[in-house]
Amino acid sequence: MKETSAHLNLAGVGIGPFNLSLAALLAPLTQTTSCFFDRRPAFAWHPGMMLPSTRMQTSFLKDLVTPVDPTSPYSFLAYLVAHGRFYRFLHAEFPRVRRAEFADYLRWVSEQLPNLAFNQDVAEIDFDHHGFLLKFNNEYAVRSTNLIIGTGVAPYIPTWAQTHMGARCVHSSHYMVTDHQLQDRRVVVIGGGQSGAEIFLDVLSEAHGKPREVTWISRRPNLEPLDETAFTNEYFTPDYVKSFYRQPDNRRDRIVRTQTLAGDGVSPQTLIEISQYLYENDFLRHKDSNHDYRIMTNREVRRMTRNSADWQLHMHNRFDESDESVSADVVILATGYRQAIPDCLAPLATRFERDSENNIPLTEDYQALWDGPATHRIYMMNAGLRTHGIADPQLSLAAWRAAVIVNSLLDQKIYRTDFAPSPLYWSETCCGDDEENYLAASTFSACAGRE
Repeated sequence: MKETSAHLNLAGVGIGPFNLSLAALLAPLTQTTSCFFDRRPAFAWHPGMMLPSTRMQTSFLKDLVTPVDPTSPYSFLAYLVAHGRFYRFLHAEFPRVRRAEFADYLRWVSEQLPNLAFNQDVAEIDFDHHGFLLKFNNEYAVRSTNLIIGTGVAPYIPTWAQTHMGARCVHSSHYMVTDHQLQDRRVVVIGGGQSGAEIFLDVLSEAHGKPREVTWISRRPNLEPLDETAFTNEYFTPDYVKSFYRQPDNRRDRIVRTQTLAGDGVSPQTLIEISQYLYENDFLRHKDSNHDYRIMTNREVRRMTRNSADWQLHMHNRFDESDESVSADVVILATGYRQAIPDCLAPLATRFERDSENNIPLTEDYQALWDGPATHRIYMMNAGLRTHGIADPQLSLAAWRAAVIVNSLLDQKIYRTDFAPSPLYWSETCCGDDEENYLAASTFSACAGRE
């Protein structure tokens, strides 16, 4: 194993949007050294779900940097200017940016940053008195004082489907990178969130051939919309995250369960598109060109079996308490994701604290609790749903969280992280000094900590 002479202040594992945001905020700082590693050859953001015409669910201003550094050259507006699109973009008056364009913006940023290294597969991370040692599959190793883990979450595969995964039973994360042949097939989509809705609509569009039948199954009692109203959006603010963090574990779990539709409902526009498509299908299309479909809400799939010809999905109808089954040739699981610790952390696995659900608890500044020295920190991205709330897996606060980590890493207020308090008074016992911090920081420059 050949060890490089460079000793980083921060090594990042994984280059997704969250670590990309952190890399962008660190790039102009001369008082630290950082490098982020990823096994992939280039940046790619959810290529398996890059469906045509799909749109973002958050404002383009909540990009990688703008909320904490609007002067950054890595903003979405900078991307538009660099590509000569600024005026055309304004005049088009898009209600939301198309996901493909935002993905291209992320790719563009990844190509500008000097502190990213692709085609670098971190095989193992260990720790000794010199710090963290990152070992790569190419026989090289790098030392770092601190770590940031941003490898993302793993597709959630229900227990009943785990032995059936293959070409005709796929998770939604692989939907667009799988060679589907849906002509004359019975297709079942499972999952009532945004991904399930988009795939249902895509299958009906005959992008992969005209299916014989399309069934959409959801545990939810109805096709429920994303709640993106003004006061629900207060969940996605620094003020709320701080208040949420100060609650006990059992209360935080209960709160998150009540907020599902704030982060995982279906965009109202998508529901309108589905409703309009089904109206045209049922009443305006020629009988030979319309589709047979079923939307089955309030169903919980309990078993999946295979016979010589097809899949059988066995469900419980929670509306009338009956048991049902459907047949399928192709099953697509839009069942979401779960937190996953990367295999490269195996040498350190026993050194982390664990909560009652075996998750690694995070401090307020996103440090994982471990038994190593406080001078060597391990930060984690997208691992704080239980500690920081419903905004943690979303893009909405990516820039703010990255700024919190930068300030913590350098023990200096490089970026502003205090903002105007919410109009909603969350708790008398929480964040009483936030308004004072906000007023004190009212003249703080976003770039105050740069050298």
